[in-house]
Amino acid sequence: MPTPRNKPGVKLMQKMSSTRAFAKYAPYFIPAMDRTVHRLTRGKVMLSAQMLPGLILTVKGAKSGLPRTTPLACMPQEEGAWVLIGSNFGRPGHPAWTGNLMAHPEAEVSWKGKDVPVRARLLEGEERAGTWEAALTFWPPYATYQARIDREIRLFRVERR
Repeated sequence: MPTPRNKPGVKLMQKMSSTRAFAKYAPYFIPAMDRTVHRLTRGKVMLSAQMLPGLILTVKGAKSGLPRTTPLACMPQEEGAWVLIGSNFGRPGHPAWTGNLMAHPEAEVSWKGKDVPVRARLLEGEERAGTWEAALTFWPPYATYQARIDREIRLFRVERR
């Protein structure tokens, strides 16, 4: 699986994204920025995807049943599959989108300007362990995020339906 290492500025971004200040402020401005740019470009561009691959996840809310849209970094797999990592920037508490996917695994992703119906599956056991190791190779700051929190970061495999 390709990693983002060869892109300019990656090492600097990895250092910045491992800081507590980044974990405190990034959840407020990065998703808002991505949503806006994604909407303005009709789904063709996400600014954060210039560093890491990204998609837009739309899933029903676990409690409300209303569509919830979240820009996320992802690890693309073979054609039509992605791994989503519920790191929440290394903050306590699972991100809401992970609970939504657990309650409603059928969702939709916007990937490179195309809407794709998907089904998500929470990874567990050996499959999770192997995928977690791949995630650490893909984006080493995930190790810092995990070290900062008591919960186990949720990993999902999302595949085309």
